[in-house]
Amino acid sequence: MGLSAGVVIIGNEILSGKVTDENSPFLARELRQLGVELRRIVTIPDDLDLIAQAVREFREAYDVVFTSGGVGPTHDDVTMAGIARGLGRRVIRHPEMEANIRRFLKGAVNEAHLKMSEVPEGAELVPDASLGFPTIKFENIYILPGIPDILRKKFHALRDRFTDAPYHLRVIYTCQSESMIAESLNQAVAEFPDLLLGSYPKLGDPEYMVKLTMESKDGEYVQRAFDRLLALLPAGSVVRTE
Repeated sequence: MGLSAGVVIIGNEILSGKVTDENSPFLARELRQLGVELRRIVTIPDDLDLIAQAVREFREAYDVVFTSGGVGPTHDDVTMAGIARGLGRRVIRHPEMEANIRRFLKGAVNEAHLKMSEVPEGAELVPDASLGFPTIKFENIYILPGIPDILRKKFHALRDRFTDAPYHLRVIYTCQSESMIAESLNQAVAEFPDLLLGSYPKLGDPEYMVKLTMESKDGEYVQRAFDRLLALLPAGSVVRTE
């Protein structure tokens, strides 16, 4: 089995529709490219108990966990406190982060600035040369910001940590509806039970009606499944393949 992952998106603004979540689609794409199996994404409000519950559950269920949002200096940035509660830890000011903030601001420091140095006790700082501000890590939990541009830069700085055996992908585009090819798909899955087979209809496209994706970490396995499905599909139904 390869690495598994869970993503916790935190923020009232996402649930209220004020802000569109860009981070979970980004993480899903990046993790897939790395060969990591993303098992679950949950979106929760800025609520201490819900954050605590989510990180407790995800920490035990998945090899690596990413949280996004709620790590700024304002009243609704409660992610650090929620994670600390979920792990049974105190929130502390990390001395290295506090020193860096004081040095950067040259003494003009207020409580909002210092809140940015708060972490769950026992957290690790992962240096980030691209931004100059470390990523906070506690065991298998990576605590990321909610601002998409910053989250992407931080993830790219971390991504080599999560490289796993890649997924191999083959794609078939068909000009038949799902109901016309369902029997072929069922037969392919029966013969290749470990195949990740996806079927995605598209309305109004002049080229194709259904996109079929086949994935496996075993390249030879997915190729055999691909060849078999091509043979099973109705004659003339395949538009093109990838």
